[in-house]
Amino acid sequence: MTWNKSEKALQDILDEANTWHPNIKLEYKISQSLPFLDVLLTNNHGILSTSVYHKPSAEPSVVPFISDHPPHTFINIIKTGLTRAVRYSSTFEIFNNERLYVKLTLLYNRYPSSLIEKQFRRFFSEYISSSSFLPYMDDEKQFLILRNTLLKQPTNRQSQVSLSAAKADIDNDQADGVHNAPKKTADEKGKQKHG
Repeated sequence: MTWNKSEKALQDILDEANTWHPNIKLEYKISQSLPFLDVLLTNNHGILSTSVYHKPSAEPSVVPFISDHPPHTFINIIKTGLTRAVRYSSTFEIFNNERLYVKLTLLYNRYPSSLIEKQFRRFFSEYISSSSFLPYMDDEKQFLILRNTLLKQPTNRQSQVSLSAAKADIDNDQADGVHNAPKKTADEKGKQKHG
């Protein structure tokens, strides 16, 4: 939650809430920046912003380019890094910082700069008008259009869950059809055998 009053007032409320039930204890952290899953939420004088959260224990590591993985793996890593940057960055400035971070992480893990540039160009050309001389975004408006486009698209995980749910519905409907089929009477079964 966000809070615009004093930190002491917030602590008092949370401490009081912890007395309401002996088995329920609220844990809290008070800060201007908090990680939540893969997103870092920051409150800068009442203005909330979001960016990609990088776990200190896992960064700046991705699958090294010298590893024995199929080529599509490396391409997907680049695309995923850029997609996360667009989806999680609330401003153009934050996005540009993350884009640079993605590029440096890839270089650190020995990805060829030619592959990085090619995949960056491919990613941006998918969403930005080809009339632009630069394959990258150069203003806030382009960023917001791209961000809105990507936010409307389901993530791979969301697509997998939807597909699984649809398949489960089909399987259940088919099973219901078998169990709910009209039962034949003994006379109908006898006629079918002798008919």
